[in-house]
Amino acid sequence: MSHKSRVAYAAGDAGINLYFMSTMTFLLYFYTDYFGLQADVAAAVFLVARMVDAVTDPFMGYIADRTRSKWGRFRPYLMFGGIPLAVISVATFTVPDFNETGKIIWAYVTYILFGVLYTVVAVPYAAMTSVLTDDYNERSTLTTYRMAGAFTGALVILLCMPRLASMFGGELGYQLAMCIAGVLGTLLLYWSFAGTKERDDLAIPDQHVSVRDALKVLGSNPPLWIAVTLFVLGIVAFTFRQTTVPYYFKYVMGRMDLMESFLITTLVVMFIGLAVIPKLSARLGKARTVQIGAIVAIVGATGFYLNSPTNVVMVYVWGSIMAIGGAPIAVLGWAMLADTIEYAQHSHDSRADGVIFSAATFFQKTGKAIAGAAIPTVLFYTGFVANQEQQEDALDGILMCIALLPLLVNLLLLVICFTYKLDAELHGRIVDEIKDRLGTNKNLDTASRS
Repeated sequence: MSHKSRVAYAAGDAGINLYFMSTMTFLLYFYTDYFGLQADVAAAVFLVARMVDAVTDPFMGYIADRTRSKWGRFRPYLMFGGIPLAVISVATFTVPDFNETGKIIWAYVTYILFGVLYTVVAVPYAAMTSVLTDDYNERSTLTTYRMAGAFTGALVILLCMPRLASMFGGELGYQLAMCIAGVLGTLLLYWSFAGTKERDDLAIPDQHVSVRDALKVLGSNPPLWIAVTLFVLGIVAFTFRQTTVPYYFKYVMGRMDLMESFLITTLVVMFIGLAVIPKLSARLGKARTVQIGAIVAIVGATGFYLNSPTNVVMVYVWGSIMAIGGAPIAVLGWAMLADTIEYAQHSHDSRADGVIFSAATFFQKTGKAIAGAAIPTVLFYTGFVANQEQQEDALDGILMCIALLPLLVNLLLLVICFTYKLDAELHGRIVDEIKDRLGTNKNLDTASRS
């Protein structure tokens, strides 16, 4: 792929992460400390909305696989989904002038609709990885570019949201931040649409994915389910760590003024770490690189858990180590998923990019929903009360969510990586054999199509 096309694809995830990072890092805090929801009510909103969001993924993947347009199967959703997603994101971070019951209903409706519209854009975008390139190592490079775009979008949010909340007050500040995010996100998604082109080298002629086809490529695809498990564990660890940050700095450290710089520091460290991931992956393979990241994350989480919150420097150090340890699975998880598409096509003579990616995002969002609901649940049962000095049990609950639970999740991720066997050599043979089949069926020379 050309550098220009890689950057255009990355721009899409920059736009998507304006929304992802807003809800991941700030929405729960916004609900409990500004919107006025109790922690247990916020937990229920998160669980229901994110489960609805997850359930819509397989339907969106199936629809995308059956989409036929002059722009391809997946790119149209980037162009037409941007504006509706921007509008609902602003509504999600708006506090209506309703009574308590009305506010709860508003929270459910807006966050559920946000999740549905996010799915309409994010699932086709993710599935594009497999139709932009079929090369094992190029996919690692492409997803590294993609994560660079994602981190850039996240950085914009981390810079804007706390500042605007401080300047204009929490309610108005968060709403203004989402207005900015909506405009930028729409423009970035259109850039991604305009700057990429879907390839059909491995497409099966005139195939319209049926439910039976979808079940085949999902049912007998061991590498997919291992990759999905790793992917879910990565997002669960990230959710625990990222969502708890505002609570740790406000209630454990009593230094809310440091939160912005901490989030930016950990993000910049992850950004720098991206440079080595394609090189490690090419040399060691994707699974081994993910294992290295898990070990680093475990070390960071252990240090963070044992560190005193008064030692500010080491809070930054251990937090950065945790963050950089999470980078490999964030990057390579998407590339591993793309590789399993050819595995399924080789085994079942059926290609379903959208179905496979949507199955992965379904479980990813399920994991995010469980982790997102677990955090306020832990806070509630340890005695957390918003905007008050917390008892020792509540402070322990915050520390558990930001460090101990991510440590355990990364330990499990480290072990499961040993079972993933779809390496560069096996994937290369699979792709060559698929191209031979399609070359014979289409009566085309393979070289002229690669």
